Amino acid sequence: MFAELGALEQNDTWSLTTLPQGKHAIGCKWVYKNKYRVDGTIEQYKAHLVAKGCTQQEGIDYLGTFSYVVKLVHKVLLALATINGWSLP
Repeated sequence: MFAELGALEQNDTWSLTTLPQGKHAIGCKWVYKNKYRVDGTIEQYKAHLVAKGCTQQEGIDYLGTFSYVVKLVHKVLLALATINGWSLP
């Protein structure tokens, strides 16, 4: 956990500040995972600090959502279209 917090501070990912009047803080929690080697032994312990998005209210805590993640299926379809010279609508 301390390494994750240190990385967040070092990368200027976040900064502590005071809340504006009338606003409430969004909770967070730690998510723990283990990374395993091929033989099944533990290679690394991982900890991630994540926001509890279920407590947010649209229009109050955020105005919209976005995602840069493209699902694997879309990537495969685009690759097939490129390889086969298919035209996309």
